Amino acid sequence: MLMPKRTKYRRPHRVSFEGKSKGKNVIANGNHALVAKEGAFITNKQIEAARIAMTRYMKRTGKVWINIFPHLSLTKKPLEVRMGSGKGSPEEWVAVVKTGKVLFEVKDTTNSSKVEMEALRLASHKLPIKTKIVKKGAEV
Repeated sequence: MLMPKRTKYRRPHRVSFEGKSKGKNVIANGNHALVAKEGAFITNKQIEAARIAMTRYMKRTGKVWINIFPHLSLTKKPLEVRMGSGKGSPEEWVAVVKTGKVLFEVKDTTNSSKVEMEALRLASHKLPIKTKIVKKGAEV
């Protein structure tokens, strides 16, 4: 699973995913991209599931770029524990995604846009947010 090798703090403050994305809102590598239409936390398992869905559909004819990484740890206290006594231990790692951020980019070596769009459509079903597929050069 995706997670940072080391972090400065084990239990950081919760970050807001409201508002528009400031960076990574331009298609840099691929021909088509999956863009977030709303903000959310996306877990490392969801990113991996989307990656597997795309690579299995495209087989060896395409390349996938992942533009998000789960840097933030979310904590959780154990079940049936009384309130207080500090913050819980890290439970999972999430990527903070804001509106307009490019999540995944794909490029097919056979230049088939149908294959690229279908791969991104399959990946979008694995994510907990609304997304749209954008062609390179179009407005994100």
